[in-house]
This record gives sequence, C-alpha cells and structure tokens, in this order.
Amino acid sequence: MPVSFSKARAPWLRGVALAAVAATLPACATMPAEGVAIAAPAAPAAAPDTASERDTMKLAARPAPQYPPTVEENVVEEQFGVPVADPYRWLEDDVRNSEAVAGWVKSQQDVTNAYLKDIPGKAQLKASMAKMFDYERFGVPRRAGDRYFYMRNDGLQNQSVLYVRDGLTGEGRPLIDPNAWAKDGATALAEWSPSKDGSMLAYGIQDGGSDWRTVRVMDVATGKDMTDSIEWVKFSGIEWVGNEGIIYSRFPAPDSAQAFQALNTNQAVYFHTIGTPQSSDTLLYATPDQPVLNHVGEVTSDGQWLIVTSSSGTDDRYEIHGRKIAGGAALDAPVVSIIKGFENNWSLVDGVGDRLWFMTNKDAPRLKVVSLEINAGRAPTVRDIVAERPETLDGASIVGDKIILAYLKDAQAEVEMVTLDGMPAGKVDLGGIGTAAGFGGDAGNPETFYSFSGFTSPSVIYRLNTATGERSVFAAPELPFNPDDYVSEQRFYASKDGTKIPLFLVYRKDLDLSKGHPTMLYGYGGFNISLTPSYSPTRMAWLEAGGVYAQAGLRGGGEYGKAWHDGGRLLNKQNVFDDFIAAGEYLIAQGITGKGQLAIEGRSNGGLLVGAVVNQRPDLFGAAHAAVGVMDMLRFDRFTAGRYWVDDYGYPNQEADFRNLLTYSPYHTVKEGANYPAVLVSTADTDDRVVPGHSFKYTAALQAADTGPKPHLIRIETRAGHGSGKPTDKTIEEYSDIYAFLGYWTGLFNDEQ
Repeated sequence: MPVSFSKARAPWLRGVALAAVAATLPACATMPAEGVAIAAPAAPAAAPDTASERDTMKLAARPAPQYPPTVEENVVEEQFGVPVADPYRWLEDDVRNSEAVAGWVKSQQDVTNAYLKDIPGKAQLKASMAKMFDYERFGVPRRAGDRYFYMRNDGLQNQSVLYVRDGLTGEGRPLIDPNAWAKDGATALAEWSPSKDGSMLAYGIQDGGSDWRTVRVMDVATGKDMTDSIEWVKFSGIEWVGNEGIIYSRFPAPDSAQAFQALNTNQAVYFHTIGTPQSSDTLLYATPDQPVLNHVGEVTSDGQWLIVTSSSGTDDRYEIHGRKIAGGAALDAPVVSIIKGFENNWSLVDGVGDRLWFMTNKDAPRLKVVSLEINAGRAPTVRDIVAERPETLDGASIVGDKIILAYLKDAQAEVEMVTLDGMPAGKVDLGGIGTAAGFGGDAGNPETFYSFSGFTSPSVIYRLNTATGERSVFAAPELPFNPDDYVSEQRFYASKDGTKIPLFLVYRKDLDLSKGHPTMLYGYGGFNISLTPSYSPTRMAWLEAGGVYAQAGLRGGGEYGKAWHDGGRLLNKQNVFDDFIAAGEYLIAQGITGKGQLAIEGRSNGGLLVGAVVNQRPDLFGAAHAAVGVMDMLRFDRFTAGRYWVDDYGYPNQEADFRNLLTYSPYHTVKEGANYPAVLVSTADTDDRVVPGHSFKYTAALQAADTGPKPHLIRIETRAGHGSGKPTDKTIEEYSDIYAFLGYWTGLFNDEQ
C-alpha cells in the first residue's frame, strides 16, 4: 500500500507480491546426458526500417546458451474434458529435499551465471547501484513512552539497524543490528513493536527470506534478549497488552519436510505472557471448523479492545470480532461479534473507549470512514464520518484528536485531516508527485511521523503535530545524485476497450524522448494493490545509464477503488494483460521507445503478467524479466499461501475459472514457433509465498519450445525468499545482472561496453 498506517489491513492480504506472493510430488527420473540444442539465429528476411531494429538484429547475433537438459514426464490429467499435460511437475518438489531438483537448479545456475558473468553493462550498473544505495536513510519513527524507535542504514549495510533514542533530540543508539546474525547477511529483522512505555521490544526474525518468523523479546534498557521465543508465526502483527504480554497469530507447526511448501491453514490468535514458554500461551481466537480462515489481532491505542479481523483470501471481505481487554475486563472476556458476513472491507482505524472507527467499502466502492458504538447485547450503531469521494481512500489513522486520511488521485498521494466526527481540519502539503507512508500514532497524542518519496527522491522523514499543523524534518538524506537532473511525469493512454490507464514516465532531463530510447515498462495489476511513485536505487542506475522507466496503473490494482480492482480479476483478468500490452504499444507509437527497445518487468503477480503478455505478444518486446511469478495457474492454490489467491484468480477446480485460467497460464500457453524476446526468469530457493516450482516449470517449458534464438534463462537466488529481507549486496548483484540483461537486449548496452 502506498500509504502505510499503524492500523492497516491484515498482513496476508497484501497481494502475492507481498511483493511483494504454494504438496509433495513423486521424485523425478534421472536426467538424460544430452542437452537441448538451440538453433543459430537465421539471417533477417528484410532490411530493418529503424536504427533500433538494426541494433536489435545485431544483438540477436550473440549466440544463445545451450540449455541444461530437463526431464519430461508423461503426466497428463483430464480436467472438465480437457487433457492437460504437466511434464515438469517433478520440479515442484522442494529443492531442499529433492536431489533431482537440486541438480536441475545447479545446472541452470551454471548456465545463467556463465551467460551473465561478462554481459555488457553489468559492471557499470553494479557501480552505479552501489553509488545509489550509498546514502544514510531512516525509517519512520515510532514513539513508545519517552523513547523513539527507528530503522537506520548507513548506506551499504546489508540490513538496516534498529535504533532507539531517549527523547526526541536524544542521541540514537543501536538496539538491534541484524548484520551480525548471519555471515551471508540473509537473516533480517522483520516486524517489531515496542511496549507502550518503551521498556521492552518484541521483534520478528526472518531467515533466508522466508515468511516464517521467530519472535523474541528484548529489554530495551540493557539491549539483552529475555527468555521468550515464539515459533511458527506468519502473516501476523505484534500487539502489546500493557507490559504483560503480546498478541500474535500463528499456524500449527508444519512437518519439517513441508515447512516451505505445505498449505497454510488453521491460523489462530494467541496471547503470550512475557517470561513464559510458548507452550503456555493462551488461545484467544480460532475457527477449527473453518480452517481456511485467517485471523489477525489488533489492540486499540487506548488498550481497551482487542479487534480480530478474519478473512479467507485476498479480497477485502472481513468479519470482525472484538474482546474488551481493559476497564475491568480481561483476556477471558466474551467475544463480541461486530461485523458478520464476509461481504465488505472493514479495516480498523482505531478506537476510543467503546467507539471504533473503520474504513469500509460498504455502499462506498472508493471507501469511506464510519464509526461504530459497541453496546453490550445490541448490534453496533454505525455512523458515517467521512463520505465516499471521487478519489480512492487508501488509509486512515487517528492521531491526537484528528483522523488523518490518505487518498489516491490518479495513483498520487493526497493527505488531509478531519476531526473525529469528520469535520475538515486541514491538508498536509506533501510537495509534489509521490508516495506518503507512516502517520502512525495514538488517540490523545498529536505527534506523528511520516515519509514522502518520489521516483527520484528517497524518503524524507517528517514530524507532524496534528493539533497545530506544525511540520518539521526529522531526517533527510544527502543524495549521491541531483534529482533535478531527472523528470517525472504522468500521462494517460487508452487500453484495448478504451479504458483510460495512468502511466508514469521517468527519464533523464537531457534525453530527447522523440528519438526513442531503451525503456523498462513495469506493471502489477492485481489484489487491489496500487502502484505509486517510489524510489528505487536499482532503477536509478537504469535511469542514469540513459534508460527510460514507465509504470502503468493497470486494472486489478487499487488505483481507482473496487471497480478498478474488479475490472482486472477473475474472468476479467485478460483486461490486465490488454492494459499492459496497450502501454507498450503507446510507448512505441509515441516514439518514446522503438521496436526491440522495450523491456518489461513484473514481480509476483506482476511476474504472471510478464509471462502471460510475452506469450500473447512476443513480437512487442525486446526483453522481459519475470520475477517470482505465479506461472502455473492450474495448481497455484496447492502450496503455502496460494490458496488465498482464488479471490483474484478463481478456483482451478471450478469449470468456468479453469477454462479462463487455461487461456493465460504462462506455463501452459508458451507459443511454439513464435520468435520470443530475451527472457530472464528470477526466483529464490526459500520463496515460500510463490514457491519456486512456478518459475522452474515455466522456464523448462520455455526452453523446450521452439521460441527463437534469444536466450531464455532463469536466475535462482539462494538463501532468499519472495523479496523482503534480502541483503543489500545480494540486491545489487541480482539487479546488475537483470538490468544488464534487459539493457543489452534493448540496446542500452552493447558488446563494446
């Protein structure tokens, strides 16, 4: 979400990307000794019309690698009368437990590493990325008692360090430095939450990029861990109840061999008393009769209520239960049903006493704010506080006696304040095109912090007093480049059906866009997630090298509310691909890029997007990067968090959904005999959100088909997951490979570089 509030929607709902986004199968046969030969490129049939086409044809002369062999098994299953071949199903096996899959991974890595080792542009990009990362940066602070907690990175540290200072102007001291946790830098500090008085800190440890967390508790004064250790936490917040303990969500411990692949079911909410073993934790809320439901607990900032949000998938359709935990009540107080039905979005903003505020899309597709009075023995009284507007409400929080509202207007952030009863109380001047995040705080305390960033401007951290409107800079980076040397602009283009789609363009000011330049087009288009302006050091290296960056706000996202989301999911999913293809056609038609100069990139659900559009329009693109993508649309719901995604994709075991999924599933729709662009697939061995088998199978299908002479490779990171927690050095190494690959095959770099 572009604006992140202290009371946000449940963590498992943040899309497959969540950056963001999987069953044990029979062992495979032994791999054959000989590989699959790729024919040398044929001579062009006609002289090229443009310089960009000539450059692309010159590049195509670089011979493709010889791909490693991949066993094809005779696996065919009939679904609704349709025989579906799945010859690479054995690649779904966990690489940790399968020698055959591990061998395949090793052979693919060897070929890809050899190809990328000296690819033109890599050294230049690597140096540029290191420069773009090398600046002091801060996270948004959280206040607890008289202490302020915040993340800080001195520039090239693999993991950011958690600092604490006594008082706003006190000297910060390192509290948790995860850089010492693992030699490879791949163990990260994940979620963290200070107790109300700041004396203790509960924090999650993420190892190797996995979604699993181990939660520990620290004494802040001494910086020493206490005895507490909580395992098998996933898709959970950490909420304090006084200084007594924490509320968290966890799944039952999986079989050790299936920890990274088994479906996640039977999540429950627990209370952990500080200083006791996890085995004595108190079960607060569970639905064993409905194992597919997930549950996350939140405590209102005044400590009065525990609110449990339940959902079965990624859709914003929740049931809400509550338990009074203060004012004479206890954790064994009766559970109160607040919202029934799994029909609408009900996202907790905060509570004061027995009055709760929620964001909801009930009778408001672009969301509104309501308040609920909880009355013992009676249904809650609901009252509209902030009505639906033309802009999409993207977040809300209560700070002091104000509600801070964040809106999206054409995928750009706008922030304002209202009173607790909805009366206007002033705007927050953000200062340009960008994304705001933060705005956490407590009812009764007017202090809050937020960040603001844009495509070419890293986050500046601000402190805001909601009572006076006074704003000051808490931390601002000293940049290794001049943002004024770059341009960010927004345009709109028409999709296949005439729908107007927003498109951001970012480029060096000295570029003449009319001449056509290598361009990277990025998209997502799913799970109600909005793509907004954000800073990326790796992307800045692409821009510095003279490339153009384009970002399309496709249907399926949340840029324009529920209708926009619905327009790109389930049986409407093809709209997302049409929107992305139309963006590429627009960029070429406008002369911003030329034929063969257009690269596309997407992650997670965006990786699915890239795989699908490459199959549908291989002629449109010069190069493609599909990262951690959902590539087998007929089996995605069988692994880890995949079962949640049926809300956006549909159910593979229902005929209408099955037939729709089969039309675009990247693994099943590789176009034999077409001339494909250069394709680089990327994944990681510890990705337990979109399991790597998706990427393995798709790559095997791509390499086995007759899809032209350009390379179709897979880059497999070790000790990494879906994206979060990745150390800086691995990120630089990975993206210098990826962007050099895209840059080479779009003409940004050549063999002389």
